[in-house]
Amino acid sequence: MVSNTDIILDSIAEGVFTIDLDWHITSFNAAAERITGMSREEAVGKLCAEVFRATVCEDSCMLRRTMESGEPVINEEISIVRSDGETIPVSISTALLRDSEGNIIGGVETFRDLSVIEELRKELSASHTFYDIISKNHQMYNLFDIMPDLAESESTVLIVGESGTGKELFARAIHDLSARSEGPIVTVNCGALPDTLLEAELFGYREGAFTDARKDKPGRFARAEGGTIFLDEIGDISPATQVKLLRVLQERVYEPLGATESVTADVRVITATNRDLDAMVEDGTFRRDLYYRINVVRLSVPPLRERREDIPLLVDHFTGRFNRLRGRNVTGVTSDVMSILMGHDFPGNVRELENIIEHAFVLCRSGMIGIRHLPDSFRQPEGGERPVDTASLPELEGRFIMEALRRNGWNRERTAAELGMHKTTLWRKIKRLGLRLPSKDGRAPPTTGG
Repeated sequence: MVSNTDIILDSIAEGVFTIDLDWHITSFNAAAERITGMSREEAVGKLCAEVFRATVCEDSCMLRRTMESGEPVINEEISIVRSDGETIPVSISTALLRDSEGNIIGGVETFRDLSVIEELRKELSASHTFYDIISKNHQMYNLFDIMPDLAESESTVLIVGESGTGKELFARAIHDLSARSEGPIVTVNCGALPDTLLEAELFGYREGAFTDARKDKPGRFARAEGGTIFLDEIGDISPATQVKLLRVLQERVYEPLGATESVTADVRVITATNRDLDAMVEDGTFRRDLYYRINVVRLSVPPLRERREDIPLLVDHFTGRFNRLRGRNVTGVTSDVMSILMGHDFPGNVRELENIIEHAFVLCRSGMIGIRHLPDSFRQPEGGERPVDTASLPELEGRFIMEALRRNGWNRERTAAELGMHKTTLWRKIKRLGLRLPSKDGRAPPTTGG
């Protein structure tokens, strides 16, 4: 006979099951059957780990945590394996189960299928990805817009930006979009090689050019023939190498060390730097004529602190990537961690964020990345206070919107365009977050008195 409790449970859209103190399933609702692919008759009486096959069962079972601590778990994202072998994402919550006298008689777990949400998340991520560059920032979109036209030309490109902003990704995107995409792209980190080695690496050498030159060796320009060469940290090369590089850009020829004849270079040159080349030209440490040759088209990549809206996208991207590389099932970061990351200035930019997530994967095998999984500097700094902004996500969102409004003279239409949202959406966010704007809303230019 079906009880009223069973009728109520079967009307709930979320999966629900209960266990006794020996971890055997005592009830299993209709939604649990649908999500797991296992019938109630099969599930009841079995150990919960045999039915609800979650990636966290072995080392960090949420229900066991609740049974031992008495504290409920709320909306933790994990993955389970259905009876047909398919792995699906779910959100689970747990609580203690008590009898009418308040005695603990077991536990209850509710869960909902996140497959549709995960698909939407993937679609959203794809819409913010441009040739492996992930962003929804308006400055980055401006760069994306000009990339196809830039790639179509053969002009030399200078990419400027702080270390870790992803300058090499832009170089690869330009190459992949160009008519040279079938050819190679060769990367040279000019700052990683001493000047004597850099010249040999760039231009190659002939047998007998120096003591250890026992046979000819082609340089990076030769290996990039028909394709693209990316000269990273161009500001670190010596004046002597600057002269030789200038000749390649002016005449499209170079001479390997020890050679008696010039070699033609059919190569597109893309350069990048994190240094202030304008200042270097002024103080004479970088040749003015070379600067004009490499600075035909200039791309300025903004640092991560100027595009904080990209942090959640990048966290999802790196989490997915390390899951695939390490066979893990980490489902994301907690709201506390996201708040810390959103408040951090990231002097190391995207590379620093990637390192933080990689560090977390050493300590977190499944479930959500928590504060305890972050590097020590985020968890236990000197003085006992965390040197990062620990405001809630709504507070951080409010600050972000206020900064954008201030930049646009409090004009909501321009601000909405910059943030990539409709102006009515912006207005709803302003009201929801309780943001106080100046009485002048910026929709019309200020007038001056006579």
